Amino acid sequence: MCLKSVPRKHALTAAPSRRGMDEPDAAPQRNGSAAGARMHGLFTDADTGRLTVALTLSDSCLTVQRIDCASPPEHLDLRVCLGSRAHRGEAQGAQLCVYFYPYRRRWMASAPVRQRDERRFRLGTEESDEDASLREAQRWARAINTARRPEHTHGVLFSEVRRPCGVMVLVNPQSGRGQAMALYNSHVQRMLTEADIPHTLFITERQNHARDLVRSADLTQWDALLILSGDGLLFEVVNGLMERQDWEKAIQTPLGILPGGSGNALAASVHHYTRASPVWGEDLLTSCGFLLCKGLVSNLDLVSIRLSSGARVFSFLSLAWGFVADVDIESEQFRQIGALRFMLGTLLRLASLRVYQGKLAFLPAESKSGPDSASSPPADSRLPDHLLAPLEQPVPRDWTLVEEREFVLVLAMFQSHLSEDLLAAPDARADDGLIHLFYVTAGISRATLLRLFRAMQSGTHLDCGCTHLVYRRVRALRLEPLSAAGVMTVDGERVEHGPVQAQVHRGVARLISA
Repeated sequence: MCLKSVPRKHALTAAPSRRGMDEPDAAPQRNGSAAGARMHGLFTDADTGRLTVALTLSDSCLTVQRIDCASPPEHLDLRVCLGSRAHRGEAQGAQLCVYFYPYRRRWMASAPVRQRDERRFRLGTEESDEDASLREAQRWARAINTARRPEHTHGVLFSEVRRPCGVMVLVNPQSGRGQAMALYNSHVQRMLTEADIPHTLFITERQNHARDLVRSADLTQWDALLILSGDGLLFEVVNGLMERQDWEKAIQTPLGILPGGSGNALAASVHHYTRASPVWGEDLLTSCGFLLCKGLVSNLDLVSIRLSSGARVFSFLSLAWGFVADVDIESEQFRQIGALRFMLGTLLRLASLRVYQGKLAFLPAESKSGPDSASSPPADSRLPDHLLAPLEQPVPRDWTLVEEREFVLVLAMFQSHLSEDLLAAPDARADDGLIHLFYVTAGISRATLLRLFRAMQSGTHLDCGCTHLVYRRVRALRLEPLSAAGVMTVDGERVEHGPVQAQVHRGVARLISA
């Protein structure tokens, strides 16, 4: 295990003093309060070194007004503020740094993306007390960090990762094109520092390393687990947590995802849930990093998947059989080209399109009943699957049996995205308690199937009018391959081929998201 420790620094995360937040209006002075504001004071623009600016901190924004200048004040929205820090200046006095990530449109870009905007202000002169200047800058930093915290959304106070927090960061250096460590060094470490989030970096060295690590880790040391990789590493983490004796408490540890692999489906889904325009690559990393540092926590569905051998795994993303699973596994040989591997794999598989024999059944979402207790699978202290009958028995009477026996693909989605650029289930949400089931029956042409996947890039594949594509919202399903053809994947990871069934468990885990 490779371990890199980043010192925990709590100095700037203490609660702001009442003097900084509630002091009454005062006579004009270098730093005091203005009416209706949390704080007000005069600073020097650190970039120019000469221009004097007045800063006013309110509940919603930081206002910057240039002194002796006719330009209007600039209102910096605290909702896009990642954090603020104070330190001694390079010359004299102290420096206040505030980090914003607003949406801005790049030249020739189709939609705005989050971009970093660092503002630096100097406090103090050659004649001033440097220690006093630093204390005042720290007071401002504390006040800004308090004011930027998310509050009510739609009348609900979201839970938040406690501050100050300690985060375990898990990185798979081999995921995708092998750039995860470079992304950590160039983007992630800086953003965590700006948000004053102390963390420890763990670099995985083998398959199931993360699974073993979280299964035995003392989770009281960590307030959140952050995964910088593809979706496979989070699959390991989720199942490692569910294998613990204290699984009920362990699975409540907030999970964060940053795109560092090829597919990055959950990261793309988290961004999609903000209702922002689609982004890719480093723009997606910045978006997810911003959400992570904001620290809002929502619920995350887990799907219990029972395999033919009796093994049970927990999934957060997808179950696939047929075309999609084949492309995912067969394109592994092209992982050095990143997300393009899926496009290449799709074209290769289209050239020799396969048909898969199998039986499919599901429990519609609107159904409220489950199997009789006599036919229920053996009791499991970890989330009993009360909707499922044993695999060797028929499905319950209220299930729907699909008449077709020949499929091109079966895909069960639990999030919105199948990959970074494939919006498979546009209406899905992280905790909707649904399995979004898609299947394509035999007889579809190669051109039509390709057209469906191209439409999936914008989430419009259900509008194509393809009679071979069927979509159902379900709560449980059973899939029984009738031949050995094809592979099965769970969250993009290959699993044993054979009969399988699944049931969704709503809001079991916790996800750092919008």
